[in-house]
Amino acid sequence: MFKIGEFSKLTQISIRMLRYYDEAGLLKPAEIDNWTGYRMYSVEQIPILNKIIYLRDSGFNVSEIAAALDKMDDISLIEQLDSKYAEIEMTIQNNIEKLRKIEFAKQELLGQKNEIHYNISIKSIPGYQVLSLRRIIRDYYAEGELWQELSTFAAENQIHISSNTFSIYHDIEYKETHVDVELCLPVKKQGKSANGFTYRNTKPIPTMACTMVYGDFSNIAGAYIAFAEWLQKNSQYKMSGQTRQIVHRGPWNENNPEQYLIELQIPLEII
Repeated sequence: MFKIGEFSKLTQISIRMLRYYDEAGLLKPAEIDNWTGYRMYSVEQIPILNKIIYLRDSGFNVSEIAAALDKMDDISLIEQLDSKYAEIEMTIQNNIEKLRKIEFAKQELLGQKNEIHYNISIKSIPGYQVLSLRRIIRDYYAEGELWQELSTFAAENQIHISSNTFSIYHDIEYKETHVDVELCLPVKKQGKSANGFTYRNTKPIPTMACTMVYGDFSNIAGAYIAFAEWLQKNSQYKMSGQTRQIVHRGPWNENNPEQYLIELQIPLEII
């Protein structure tokens, strides 16, 4: 048995933290000397202390550590560590997006952002025979996962993926979560629909307002503002139907976001 100071030296954990773990109920002394009141620890407690330390360093709070220690088996601990890893990874991604938005806001306020001009053109869009995958996804950033799913299905069924693939957004308004997206892959012939993959014909759009967006996806917001200004000036038109997006160059075929090329399409009708 070791006194708390001895145990502290052997485990490289401060006396203050050992007392804290005692008070929190995570690691009680093996014994308390009846005469001196000294906390006494055993070598068998070192593996438990080690688990407390790496759970703490992995971002677990006291209650989460206590719950993990109750199970004690390594498989359960590994599952909880995997869950914490995914949680932290999501937090990092969210923070990166927040930092990007802060930087964007600073540039806007300081007038440092280069003015981007969006040329709005009108054209007719033919109907297409497509392989379609429509899902409710958590947010717009999850669309890449949907494209990966469609790409895998196309590869397994030897379906050629052209540069004319497009997304249809079925929600009437912008939504931060639970986004209704349909991916469309033009095909030469129809196959058998299965597991959410559907062969169908899209309707032709006689009047479609289009603009090209060059650079990072953040530039899309400016494009929609340009659409709004254009529609206000051209009051003979109004929005009608679902917007579309064609990514000619994106994360899957271009490493530099400044070289992305996206085409936004908004169906119109004449008032």
